[in-house]
Amino acid sequence: MNIRFAETKDIHQLIKMRWDNTIEFDESKKDESYEEFEKECQIFLENALNSNQWFIWVAEDKGKIISHIYIELIHKVPRPGRITHPFAYMTNVYTIPEYRSLGVGSNVLSSINKWIKENKYEFVIVWPSDEAINYYKKNGYVHCKEPMEYFPS
Repeated sequence: MNIRFAETKDIHQLIKMRWDNTIEFDESKKDESYEEFEKECQIFLENALNSNQWFIWVAEDKGKIISHIYIELIHKVPRPGRITHPFAYMTNVYTIPEYRSLGVGSNVLSSINKWIKENKYEFVIVWPSDEAINYYKKNGYVHCKEPMEYFPS
């Protein structure tokens, strides 16, 4: 298994995994147009991979991506008297079913945690599903207070 940053050559696998992830947890989406989704996701991934804002981590086994975690860096407004480091927003955490419970996701998360420390990012924020809470806890994550939200109507 190889853990690395995603590359342009991975886009089609990443699109399919995003589709599969969505359908697995919300079967009502299976009737949506894959072609429309593919076009939108292709543009997103091309932009993300060419930016310094998104970092997509993948675990690969024999050329097949088996797990991924997306990180978006959020840059903060500078504050006098301290060096301002971005924080990381973690999303789209997914391991294909046949590789679950084998430590693959934890290995990817461990690589990310090391990268976060090395780059002095301030913290990582993730909104886990109820099923994923223990996964994050066993990898050093703790619950924080709920954020506030605004939904424009």
